[in-house]
Amino acid sequence: MKAVLLMGAVLGTLVTCHAQLFTFTRDDVIRYTAKNPFGRFEDGRPKVPDDLLEKVRELSSEEVWSVLSQAGYLSQYEGNWQILHPGKKLVGRAVTAQYMPARPDVSDVINAQAASQGLPESLPERVIDRLQPGDVVVVDLFGKITDGTFGGDNLHTAIYTATRTGFVIDGSIRDLGGVFRLDDAAGYFRGSTPTTYRNVMLTGINVPIRIGAATVMPGDLVFGDREGVYFIPPHLVEEVIKQAEITHIHDEWTKAKLLTGKYKSSDLYPTPSDPVLKKEYEEYLQKRLRK
Repeated sequence: MKAVLLMGAVLGTLVTCHAQLFTFTRDDVIRYTAKNPFGRFEDGRPKVPDDLLEKVRELSSEEVWSVLSQAGYLSQYEGNWQILHPGKKLVGRAVTAQYMPARPDVSDVINAQAASQGLPESLPERVIDRLQPGDVVVVDLFGKITDGTFGGDNLHTAIYTATRTGFVIDGSIRDLGGVFRLDDAAGYFRGSTPTTYRNVMLTGINVPIRIGAATVMPGDLVFGDREGVYFIPPHLVEEVIKQAEITHIHDEWTKAKLLTGKYKSSDLYPTPSDPVLKKEYEEYLQKRLRK
């Protein structure tokens, strides 16, 4: 996929837009995210509404998993991260960035193009300068640690100031002590190093990328908790929220019954075996859903 995107960019299949590097055109983004039920940013990226972002913040990875799994989206989760602040959840709209190992004949063209467009010399800043409130920068740095950083405390201060969310970096960060002092930022990364970056090139902004075992599209809703990170297609966000509410009510009723000490777990979980208890649960569910 990465090679296809790169070749497409070189041949002109992917074109520049709004002084970016290789990226989808607005029409490309709309075509590849055609199921998006919400509004869009100027570049076509889906814009999941702010009120839904807040509702998603109350969810857990398991609740997200159940809906995406049933819908056939089996490659939307990645775990095994170092987490900046494990108590902070990460919720926002994905801005994707794709790196590759540097190849001089290709990187020379990319950097000349960037200079002609007035883009920063710094590769991370080519991405960071475009971030908006509610965005989450999601960076495919192919797991590189030494010489594979996406910014230190200064640039991560810029990221948090622009987005008020955090970051997902399949690579490393530097100045970890300084980044850690961003108390409200949520961050997922593979490692830390005192090095900067070297022998890499930024090949795409807001294109499909791979983060570990997950495929990420620009505009996906990023959800991170202590377990890992989900990348939720916008058209499934409302269903995730709806099913999570039912799960919350089910667990609330089940735990309350178990705490009475009158029932074995198999009497209640995953569903009541006694018809009387089942009817009680269904009535409780409907009552709670009406609130």
